[in-house]
Amino acid sequence: MAETCKTHAKQRTPAPAPPASILALGAPRAPARPDPLADLDALDRRLAHATPEAVIEAAAERFGSGLVVTTSFGIQAAATLHLASTIVPGIPVLWVDTGYLPPETYRFADALTKRLDLDLHVFQSPVSPARMEALYGRPWEEGTVEALDRYDRLRKVEPLQRGLRELGATAWISGVRADQTAFRRTLRRIDRHGGRAKVHPILDWTSRDVHAYLVRHDLPYHPLFDRGYATVGDWHSSRPVGAGDDDARATRFGGLKQECGIHLTPEEDESLVSSGL
Repeated sequence: MAETCKTHAKQRTPAPAPPASILALGAPRAPARPDPLADLDALDRRLAHATPEAVIEAAAERFGSGLVVTTSFGIQAAATLHLASTIVPGIPVLWVDTGYLPPETYRFADALTKRLDLDLHVFQSPVSPARMEALYGRPWEEGTVEALDRYDRLRKVEPLQRGLRELGATAWISGVRADQTAFRRTLRRIDRHGGRAKVHPILDWTSRDVHAYLVRHDLPYHPLFDRGYATVGDWHSSRPVGAGDDDARATRFGGLKQECGIHLTPEEDESLVSSGL
């Protein structure tokens, strides 16, 4: 049988508290939080040949609640959205709606959001399409890179940057691939982009890799894929691939350029405009 022993401590007069200045000097300090943007080069080297799943897992560990995923709900968007939302359930999804997307894109976005239970955040330009056309006309009808750049900065780049700020993003996942454009071949798995990290989990995938992933997980292509579109953005700047097209990106922006500006830093934007890419 166990015995219970009770001891009675002698009452002691508490010692006087030391002055606040001494407490402040000797108080333990909470360890400084590591900067998630520090040494991105090392993180990129570690993930250079990692699987997309491993890249997203590492990004979630590094950036925590500051990690978001962006989407255009394009032809193969389901792959990246499925990867990100499976590995990081509830990850914020940032979508820039230009107001000029095809009806099929809006229906595709609605269906995919429900199926994958996405935490979707939609951002738009503060200038409505009607107001823009009344004041500035239709930039895509001018047939110049400069006009398209003005349009893209107003309807795509500004809403994206505002969305990243409002969501408190320190890093964002993008589904771009190196085989899509000359500029994207210069990207790394983990890049620095305007004060944030940019994560490219499927950078080294091909269209065949994306197709295999979609089939394996029973995920849909954008509806316009069945009508010959290899890539789709705004209705006025996208068309199906034709018999004379050597590059799918020639079906965008009237063949005048390859990038809309979302994936470019200001310095890269100016460089590519001057080079004609």
